[in-house]
Amino acid sequence: HTEMKSLLILSWLLCVRAEGLHEDIRVFGCSDTGAEDMYGLDGEEKEYIDFKKKEAVDAQPKFFVDHVHYPGHYEQAVGDLATCRQNLGVSRRAYKNPPPELETPHCTIYPRDDVQLDVENRLICHVSGFFPAPVSVYWTRNEQNVTEGTSINIPNPSKDGTFTQISTLKFTPQQGDIYSCTVQHPALEQPLTRVWDVQQDQPGIGPAVFCGLGLTVGLLGVATGTFFLIKGNECNLKHKAFSLLYNQL
Repeated sequence: HTEMKSLLILSWLLCVRAEGLHEDIRVFGCSDTGAEDMYGLDGEEKEYIDFKKKEAVDAQPKFFVDHVHYPGHYEQAVGDLATCRQNLGVSRRAYKNPPPELETPHCTIYPRDDVQLDVENRLICHVSGFFPAPVSVYWTRNEQNVTEGTSINIPNPSKDGTFTQISTLKFTPQQGDIYSCTVQHPALEQPLTRVWDVQQDQPGIGPAVFCGLGLTVGLLGVATGTFFLIKGNECNLKHKAFSLLYNQL
């Protein structure tokens, strides 16, 4: 958690394009051991810096026809990193390295597409409302840790000053499988876990049972009504016969 507590946001630039009411944003932060640098547009991550691979990474979906690019992004990030760490040292001395105010994350888990058995899909673990960034997310399938097919994006700032982060898991639904995503963050006393069951999105027996029960009750009602109608007619005929016999006497 030391790295999270020493995070310094150096740059948070917001630009609004009047003609289309679009919002551009750049977020840059650093610590003693790492850094984050991201460009976004209208709340969506467009490009971020992978400091380990020493390159800018295009975060836009492959099906986009025109991708937004930021020439010189990596070179700019390297230069800003040196300045950021210098400012971090100054801030520590000036403010005596106070602990940050913590905001607890909220988490939801859901599939990207409608669930069909044996059809590849993605589970999304959406984490929001936390500060500082980032969070750590871990996945399980049937209580077994899963790392293959997982990904997580760069923390995205929200207008209230907190962050949002999304982790995904590529999976193929099998009936009865149980998945979970677990979030770790300094504001949490214990990890936050959300569970998703493949069965919950499959057609259940509930509607069929209630439909069948309703049909059965309805048929019983018809049968009961018919029984009393016949009995009523029989009683009516007997009454008429008795009245006729009485009148003759």
